[in-house]
Amino acid sequence: MDAFYASVEQRDDPALRGLPVAVGGAGARGVVAAASYEARKFGVHSAMSSVTARRKCPELVFVTPRFDVYRAVSQQIRAIFARYTSLIQPLSLDEAYLDVTVPLLDRGSATAIAEEIRAAIRRETGLTASAGVSYNKFLAKLASDHRKPDWFFLITPSMGPDFVAKLPVAKFHGVGPVTAAKLNSLGVYTGLDLRKHTLAFLTAQFGKAGDYFYHLARAEDDRPVVADHPRKSLGAETTFARDLFAWEEVAPALELVFSKLWAAYRRHGLTARTVTVKIKYANFQQITRCRSCAKAIASRAMVEQLSLDLLQPHFPPLRGVRLLGVTLSNFDVTTVAERRQAVFDLAS
Repeated sequence: MDAFYASVEQRDDPALRGLPVAVGGAGARGVVAAASYEARKFGVHSAMSSVTARRKCPELVFVTPRFDVYRAVSQQIRAIFARYTSLIQPLSLDEAYLDVTVPLLDRGSATAIAEEIRAAIRRETGLTASAGVSYNKFLAKLASDHRKPDWFFLITPSMGPDFVAKLPVAKFHGVGPVTAAKLNSLGVYTGLDLRKHTLAFLTAQFGKAGDYFYHLARAEDDRPVVADHPRKSLGAETTFARDLFAWEEVAPALELVFSKLWAAYRRHGLTARTVTVKIKYANFQQITRCRSCAKAIASRAMVEQLSLDLLQPHFPPLRGVRLLGVTLSNFDVTTVAERRQAVFDLAS
């Protein structure tokens, strides 16, 4: 989807159309969750601090996120995908991989299916989407970003190696700023530069990721589209308007975090055994602490108690606390459907 959160806000409020819009908190500690294309022209982007965003674009309009609305629209879009294939691997609310090798509705080519899906999204949601089509996930992802917004791009097998050869390594999916900087320090700036290095050299420098980079440089990616990929963690966090110092402030400050986390945990029908807390200090250094339980976490009170027990030894802090977060993980491998079936079997 194109600037998904911001586009939903502009769709629902005509007064925002054509204006630079940022979805996120406008305060001194706020962060941009999404920026409209009008805002991106000024250099505003997601994960940027609101202060920096405002400095780059003084006319920026901040809108409070409405995640319940974004989730509902995401489900609409997912339903459109499901008309064409059952092999859907969501990456987020606004992005997914689809395998249409054997589609439910055959339109003669993946290209035709992608264009039909984009048209259906526009017609049924009033929003625009960009699509990338190729013979593997890596190239399809690159293609989807190539001509945003509201466009489509195809990378054929004959195009793949040359397309990757010209691409800056910083644009490779899975290559973050730190890895890109290390590659650059090795004289690797493009896919072609990466292709010149041996598998042994890359694995020595990057471990298992080196094998991944070696094949990407040759436009090779054999990862399948995995439908209903199991969730590994679920978390929520909050950035404070002013730094926290006193232990008495922690529980009230985390009330909304616990509320959101427990609601999502119940909604997804998950069963976790591990709680992890994150503390980010005023100097942006952060630490995490975790605790695992022999039995599944079965109540919000249990989440709160475990989290606060992990946090208390770190208060009062030597420096102010900017952010606190709580994550649940180590989920049982049984699916929601299997647990429901077990309950049914017992009742029978």
